[in-house]
Amino acid sequence: MLILLPPSEKKLETVRPTVAISVYTGVLYQGLDWPSLSPAAKKRGEAALVIISAKYGAVRPSDRIETYKEKINSKAMAPQVASILDPIKTPLIVDCRSSTYKPVWKAPIDTTVEIRISTVVDGVRTVVTHMSKKIRGEITRWLLQSRSIPNTPEDLYAIVSEKYPCALTPSDGINPWILEVIAV
Repeated sequence: MLILLPPSEKKLETVRPTVAISVYTGVLYQGLDWPSLSPAAKKRGEAALVIISAKYGAVRPSDRIETYKEKINSKAMAPQVASILDPIKTPLIVDCRSSTYKPVWKAPIDTTVEIRISTVVDGVRTVVTHMSKKIRGEITRWLLQSRSIPNTPEDLYAIVSEKYPCALTPSDGINPWILEVIAV
């Protein structure tokens, strides 16, 4: 399993290179709560997580980076990110990136599940924006702590549905699978 995360605008101020997972401190990373994960979950996270950075490209949790403030230049960053992500062979990609970071790398649609967060207001589903970051972080945490590693979109649905109501929509051949998680 590969889990793609966006960076966060909120970052720890560093004076020297620091592990990436500690630099990012925004809502998604608060939901993930890396410091409180078990050693086994952190080991799984080190293998599964890739953060798409506007400055550094694709970074793993323990890669050392410095605090930065940059906007992503998808066209310029795409070759660097592709050189890291293209060789990764995995049966499942869980895409938690925000729309800003999706153009940097086009994940294979047949093995990718995009996580979308919505809520129900007066019986109508609506997209959640800010709160979606927190829930994506919580879902990432849940996957890292899970008894099993999902290998298919259906496996992912089974694990996430233990915590959240959700619906799985298969790929239409043009777009990836979608796991719509209902925030309650």
